[in-house]
Amino acid sequence: MAKNTDLIPWSVQDILDATGGTLISGSGDRGFKGVGIDSRMITARDLFVAIEGPAHDGHCFAADVIDSGVHGLVVGRDKISTLPIGRRQKRDVVCIAVDDTTRALGDMAAFNRRRADVSVVAVTGSNGKTSTRAMITAVIAGRHATLTPTGNFNNEIGLPLTLLQLTPAHRWAVVELGMNHFGEIRRLAEICSPDVGIITNIGPAHLEGLGSIDGVMQAKAELLEKIRPGGTIILNADDPRTLKLSQKQVLPVLLFGMGATADIKGKATGASGRKNSFILEVPGEEICIDLQAHGDFMVSNALAAAAVGYQLGFSAGEIKIGLESFRPVHGRMNLLRTSMGLNIIDDTYNANPDSMKAAIRTLMVLAEGKPVVMVAGDMLELGDDAAALHFEIGKKAANAGIGRIYITGAFSRAIADGALSQGMDGDNIFTGSQVEIIRDLKQYLSPDHWLLVKGSRGMAMERTVKEIKNWANK
Repeated sequence: MAKNTDLIPWSVQDILDATGGTLISGSGDRGFKGVGIDSRMITARDLFVAIEGPAHDGHCFAADVIDSGVHGLVVGRDKISTLPIGRRQKRDVVCIAVDDTTRALGDMAAFNRRRADVSVVAVTGSNGKTSTRAMITAVIAGRHATLTPTGNFNNEIGLPLTLLQLTPAHRWAVVELGMNHFGEIRRLAEICSPDVGIITNIGPAHLEGLGSIDGVMQAKAELLEKIRPGGTIILNADDPRTLKLSQKQVLPVLLFGMGATADIKGKATGASGRKNSFILEVPGEEICIDLQAHGDFMVSNALAAAAVGYQLGFSAGEIKIGLESFRPVHGRMNLLRTSMGLNIIDDTYNANPDSMKAAIRTLMVLAEGKPVVMVAGDMLELGDDAAALHFEIGKKAANAGIGRIYITGAFSRAIADGALSQGMDGDNIFTGSQVEIIRDLKQYLSPDHWLLVKGSRGMAMERTVKEIKNWANK
């Protein structure tokens, strides 16, 4: 992220113009550098926005930030009476009241995006958002100063915090948009106002809030409504739902994929899974890419990034340099080789049915006939179809040839039943807590095993990876 001194400064009038708020105390002549929401990290030159979240209410820390030397607050109108009036008056603190502080944070980010003279790429999709965003950044950064979040900042708080880090030096910003309900992508796209919008794919994720895959398609398509005039839409030609969306657009559409209908194509070279190589074909050029990431879905992500590069006028050679500099994001198909000889695939950041199946395919390719083990946690937010979708993962694991499967979570029985239905020996299915799984893994694993660990973010499956990695490296 940018240094505080590099940021575009904020006047009180800027804040009022951005938020539509009301100045209730302090001097209108004050200025601020950064914008923050964490009372523990705020600096004296920053503006503090008091976010009211499910776990903490920033208004409760107003006295602390004033005592730390901060001279500017954005607060909810309904919380004004709870704030330390004496401290505000004594220290001439600027206090701006708004109807909704989370919305105000987004409005300030949108204001900052407009005045920063940057172009924006926004990525959404059921799978691959973060890796695709990182690949796009690697390509664009070869020519231009590019802002992108260092973490998974893809919601109504994280996206604004990213855009508030824009500096006069930046020329591009690459962001991702996440969601679990209708309207969320639309709001995020309003904030970032993209010049290029990408949907990587559409699959069964967040069904609890969206009802069906068609609901997912509708929610993801909200991005396409908010692309700026003259912008470009980039869609996956190999995904039937994104391809369907491509037929309804007024703005230019660029398609990527492995099939003949794609404008930006990938062609497999037949290399082993340990070296993810493919031929990139862009109009008028083709070049071999050696991607330092495993899984066929990573090639799809790379093609999306290549489409952005092509749209921006990059040569195939420049795109190659960017893509080959990419390294997997933590918790997303990270291959860990231990001193014991055990190979661990850490894909613990998140999970849904499509990404779980893709991870199983990748495990089997990488193992190249060696014995394979899987640790699976629940896939969350799947609604009424959750049990059936977990059952399918059990079937997939058994049919793929996974030798032993460890399962934890509320849907352990469904995964186990799926594996049993395909003839997997019950003695090779272990259900229990992560503590129990780790204990058994240490008794079972040998140096030639390949181990995949995967589950939704809320399952915190990285605990298993950490314990087994430390044990296997002794």
